[in-house]
Amino acid sequence: MDHTAPQQGPGTASVPAATAREAQKPRRAAFYISLGIALALGGVFFFSRKRAENAGAAAAASGSAAAAARPTPVVIAQVQLKDVPIYLEGIGNATPLATVTVKTQVDGRLDKIFFTEGQNVKKGELLAQVDPRPFQIALQQAQAAIAKDSASAANARVNQQRYQTLVDQKLIAKQQADDQKALADSATAAVDSDRAQAATARLQLDYAQIKSPIDGVTGVRLVDQGNIVHAADQTGIVVVTQLDPMAVVFTLPEDDFPRVSKALAAGALGVDAYSRDATTLLGKGQLLLIDNQVNQQTATIKLKASFPNAERSLWPNAFVKARLLLTTRKGALVVPATAIQRGPQGTFVYLVDAANKASVRPVVIDSTQDELVILKSGLTAGDKVVVEGQNALRAGASVAPRPPAGSAGAGPNGAGAKP
Repeated sequence: MDHTAPQQGPGTASVPAATAREAQKPRRAAFYISLGIALALGGVFFFSRKRAENAGAAAAASGSAAAAARPTPVVIAQVQLKDVPIYLEGIGNATPLATVTVKTQVDGRLDKIFFTEGQNVKKGELLAQVDPRPFQIALQQAQAAIAKDSASAANARVNQQRYQTLVDQKLIAKQQADDQKALADSATAAVDSDRAQAATARLQLDYAQIKSPIDGVTGVRLVDQGNIVHAADQTGIVVVTQLDPMAVVFTLPEDDFPRVSKALAAGALGVDAYSRDATTLLGKGQLLLIDNQVNQQTATIKLKASFPNAERSLWPNAFVKARLLLTTRKGALVVPATAIQRGPQGTFVYLVDAANKASVRPVVIDSTQDELVILKSGLTAGDKVVVEGQNALRAGASVAPRPPAGSAGAGPNGAGAKP
């Protein structure tokens, strides 16, 4: 049997390929149609978004221009000519002008206490009493010795006169008269010694009364009544502190010494004492002295001032802030310290003209006193400068003056109320 496969002719293989190509044509056409629709939609979306962005940019530019044209609310102040007191400030302590630990000067039993703790006492006021009887007895003994030796001395003088008479009559040797004179002189010296002993006894009796050596205030009692006290005791009976007047010792940088020394030589300098937080004035006094040396470790000088302290505002060892009035600058050109701005070119202010336009004006500072700045140059009296609101300013900007925050006419946010 013949199994030979039938042979195909030349046109038989091209029929399926042509059929496949014809089948792919609708698909390709659909792809290109979809691609064209997508590109068209993308173009519409792109141009619509671009138009919106351009419109937004135009609106933002319009808003910025409007904001730039709107005046900036600021607080302004006028440059003035004023007499400005120049102060130097230092930290110090209130120090009593006198503090005394009252001690006994004799030995004995402490019989009585006459003061109460915290009492105001005067100089010479009796504070305590040591048992006086031993000293009274010693005084009586000294007085008895004076009487005895005085009698002996009187008798010796009488005998001396008698011996001198006998010598004049040449009835005895002159040596006997000289011996009698020596005895009389010795008796007189004994009387002088007795009187000194009596004075010592009186002094000891006076020391038995313990008195205040100064005007002041007593502190805590250190010894109770009934104790035996000695002159050699390290602990006293009480400490008395003078509170009026009170001193304040404070320090300043040594660089201030030439100015302070020159001003003190020209006249008295006033000093104000404030609480440590500088909110309460405690007293007004005068500078007493400048210490005679500079502290090399701290590069400071020590100064001492005296203050009347009748109201006891200043208390020993309390921290105080001292303000020394060095001088007063007459007719100084001043602006508020808040007006001063600092930049790469130095210090400047925003100057406001008559049209309420702000401009930058460089200034040179002389010194700062509290909330005022003394200027060397850059402005003249009567100029108006911005003291609040500088952060939102630029040169040439329009400003709208408003009252300071918290002043009458200020709104809830600190801006001035509209008329």
